[in-house]
Amino acid sequence: MKIDTGTEQLLCSVQDGVAVITLNRPEARNALSDELTPALRRMIKEQGADPAIGALLITGAGTAFCAGGDVKGMGGNSPKAAMSDEERVRDLQQRQRTLTGALVGVRQPTIAALPGPAAGAGLAIALACDMRIAAESAFVSTGYARVGLSGDYGIAWLLTRLVGTARARELMYTAERVDAARCERIGLVNRVVPDGELHQQAFDLAASLAAGPRVALGQMKDNLDDALAVDFLAALDGEAERLVATARTDDHREAVRAFIEKRPPRFTGN
Repeated sequence: MKIDTGTEQLLCSVQDGVAVITLNRPEARNALSDELTPALRRMIKEQGADPAIGALLITGAGTAFCAGGDVKGMGGNSPKAAMSDEERVRDLQQRQRTLTGALVGVRQPTIAALPGPAAGAGLAIALACDMRIAAESAFVSTGYARVGLSGDYGIAWLLTRLVGTARARELMYTAERVDAARCERIGLVNRVVPDGELHQQAFDLAASLAAGPRVALGQMKDNLDDALAVDFLAALDGEAERLVATARTDDHREAVRAFIEKRPPRFTGN
């Protein structure tokens, strides 16, 4: 089922409980634009809030994931050049919170499928997802140092938690191109697959998660978020509350019956 995003620069469809969101500016390596980005924000918010959606899969059309911001629109040519620094800070803070901030806040599993390069804010979008699958020909770059900028959309925070502070500093300072194989070695991506298999493998993973026990996966995501934000005893307390809550779900009861009957469980998301 196709979803109207309001622009051809962003595509969205729903199949088997998976919302597939595709950045669709292949001629510009799917760089963010004033038309694409607001639509992406809307789709993340709407699909993330839809109880019929069990997973979100974000990818790019053509041979790129997302090249980040449009460099040609930066500097003195930017329509925001006339804004004060305070206004520009507030504007960027709001845009960040409603893009990568909203994506991190989605409670369904989220997957980024990288058919090619992810750079700058495009890399931040991929890092804000729970998992990343890359084609063999893909690469990533923080990119900011190349254009004399410090970084945005949470990239330093996300990188540090994925690969550690030393590696994050290396990647930020050098803005080097990191190929898919090295990305997998250092923990930037979860899997690397042949180029021609990327979209099918990414969708199959998303569909398997969407068919899973959705309440438990959402509570599991809360536990995993706590692991980065609270101390151990607080994490234990949160796990106890969520386990008791998920033990009351229909999906848990179905899983127990399926185990006894030696068959795969049929989850309903309840």
